[in-house]
Amino acid sequence: MKIAVLVPCYNEEAAITKVVADFRAALPAATIYVYDNNSRDATVARATAAGAVVRTEARQGKGNVVRRMFADIEADIYVLVDGDDTYDAASAGAMVEKLTAEGADLLTARRIHTEASAYRPGHVFGNKLLTGLTATLFNVHMPDMLSGYRVFSRRFVKSFPFTAEGFAIETELTIHAVRLMMPMTELDTPYKERPVGSVSKLNTWRDGFRILSMIFYLLREERPLLFFTALAVLFAVVSVLIGAPVLAEFFQTREVPRLPTAVLSMVLMVIAFLAVTAGMILDTVTRGRWEAKRMAYLAIPGPQNLDDGRSGSRRRSE
Repeated sequence: MKIAVLVPCYNEEAAITKVVADFRAALPAATIYVYDNNSRDATVARATAAGAVVRTEARQGKGNVVRRMFADIEADIYVLVDGDDTYDAASAGAMVEKLTAEGADLLTARRIHTEASAYRPGHVFGNKLLTGLTATLFNVHMPDMLSGYRVFSRRFVKSFPFTAEGFAIETELTIHAVRLMMPMTELDTPYKERPVGSVSKLNTWRDGFRILSMIFYLLREERPLLFFTALAVLFAVVSVLIGAPVLAEFFQTREVPRLPTAVLSMVLMVIAFLAVTAGMILDTVTRGRWEAKRMAYLAIPGPQNLDDGRSGSRRRSE
């Protein structure tokens, strides 16, 4: 099967040569694509010298680069990895083999950091927090949801609708697979420190909030009934809290001295009912969209089907 290694890059001159060389050694038959995202250093020159197919994406952000890669590149298996030389290229062969053997559409490398400095404490906490929240809201069973090292089938890549622009792309990749009930798997891989001269582009707080925003955006898009019901409960609770004293006073005195408060309580309760109604309507629309995406996904052969089909063709030709 045709394998493509996808390496999004931004100012990775210190690491890109080794990344290309290591993946060429691990997957000799694969084509290695480096997509530069407006680097201001020698990333393009070094990737070209290392023998990679180098292209550019002008719109800034990892999500934009991955979107362009998925649209442009034709392959049967896609290996996505960061260009910072923190992931283990030697694991790529085992990852591809496990994906095809299990007929999965997504394999995520579960990072096992071998050096204390490779994984900052803030990133560990943020990863656990965001992964736990996503697991609760979307029923995801994946300990390392934010890993940047993954293997995809063609039908995953060509059925994936992008909305993320930055590092929130990892969250969207996972939720897309979960919502379409794709077979997923994982594999433990070493995770090491960046080489000298390479600087992380991830900002713990800024990108953490962006990922959190993406989670709630996807919750609204993919599970609108849950999202709007939660809003309805919030408005209803506030309505009851501010309206209960007014109601109690009315039963005692048969008067409503705080009319604005009573009106506000009524308005909030009406909004709560409208939110539930909106959630029910959008849930029906979302189910129709889900069925359309599922049909588009199933129209593309999976890894096992491609392999079986080619084996059958060889047997018939013999």
